[in-house]
This record gives sequence, structure tokens and C-alpha cells, in this order.
Amino acid sequence: MTLTELIGFIAATLTTIAFLPQVIKTWKDKSTKDISLITYSLFVAGVIAWLTYGILLHSWPLIAANSVTAVFAATVLALKIKYG
Repeated sequence: MTLTELIGFIAATLTTIAFLPQVIKTWKDKSTKDISLITYSLFVAGVIAWLTYGILLHSWPLIAANSVTAVFAATVLALKIKYG
């Protein structure tokens, strides 16, 4: 693993983990009133675009981070649709 890939994995891990508290809080409270449907919809679309970009580049940091982030963000978006 190169230094560049290591930095990519560290950055990916930190930014992906940042979404976990929102998923847990939303799931636990079943409240999405303070979450923007438009923002999360655009964010999920953007993450899917980044994931596609990572796949095309064969960049494992991009693929790993955006796969997990897509699941977390899509979960919040689904909860927003369900409870919103």
C-alpha cells in the first residue's frame, strides 16, 4: 500500500464513520424532522457518483468509503421517507 492509498483509507474511514451517529440517532429516535429530504437525496446521488468514479479508477479507498457511506446515507434517507 502506498502512502497515497493509506491517506485515502484514513480519510475515507473518518468521513464514513462521521455518518454513523446520525444513522444511530435517526434509527433510535424514529425522528427525521430536522433532516432535509433534498439534501440527503442529493448526497446519496453524489455518493453513488463517487462510488462509480472509484470503481472506474479501481481506487479501493473510494470504493470502500463510498460503499459504506452510501449504505449509511441511504438508511437515513429511507428513514426520512418512512418517518418524515
